[in-house]
Amino acid sequence: MGQFDGQVAFVTGAARGQGRSHALRLAQEGADIIAIDVCRQVDTVPYPTATADDLAETEREVKALGRRIVAREVDVRDLGGLKAAVDAGVDELGRLDIVLANAGISVPAPTLEMSEETWSTMIDVNLTGVWKTCVASVPHIIAGGRGGSVVITSSLAALKANANTAHYSAAKAGLVGFMKVLAKELAPQNIRVNTIHPTTVATDMILNDATYQLFRPDLTQPTRADFEEAALTLNTLPVPALESSDITEAVLYLVGDSGRYVTGTTHTVDAGGQL
Repeated sequence: MGQFDGQVAFVTGAARGQGRSHALRLAQEGADIIAIDVCRQVDTVPYPTATADDLAETEREVKALGRRIVAREVDVRDLGGLKAAVDAGVDELGRLDIVLANAGISVPAPTLEMSEETWSTMIDVNLTGVWKTCVASVPHIIAGGRGGSVVITSSLAALKANANTAHYSAAKAGLVGFMKVLAKELAPQNIRVNTIHPTTVATDMILNDATYQLFRPDLTQPTRADFEEAALTLNTLPVPALESSDITEAVLYLVGDSGRYVTGTTHTVDAGGQL
């Protein structure tokens, strides 16, 4: 028996990285999955974003665990597409209990030099996309009448400033205020809402040349080793970057019975990055 037997989770950004990790771990614990990802290159993003093959691999791995999955290629900026995907998933899987608003992008840029498109795309994906995700999905949890849980992926960057991330930090900090209001509004329906705040995590969003340059502006062509040297200085614990599974374990706490009275919180998984 898994702790989420009979439940259904909706995961955005599920094609790879943290999203795939969350989907697979929930499936291991008995949940069926509704999974979406953009599956095309997002303008302004300096690293390859998820592909259809990535999402298909998540689908394959969930099915290999004996669980059902409804996977769709959807951009979180597309409210109609989100609603259609969640509606189709609930129609097929029967209910919705958990929402993991995980999709996001990173585009390092100096505050006064970034383009309007760079700023707007960041806010549209990382902040407005979370609102659209909740608008499309949370009414299904309410309709079920059983309560449930929403976990929004924010960042340590919402709590601690770094240069060249104003748009990213603004979006991730905005999620905290959004989460607190939603937690208050949904508490009467026994739906809990929390943000989770990772430090650097070893995913495609971090392991790329743009991020390496952000962490090592002193070098012309920094490598992953150069990035890790700098990243070690951000964390109090001796680790340059966490694994997706580390964040997943915290998500399971928040959405499971262990976190049944936890709502409205900013849950950090930061290796002591705030100390």
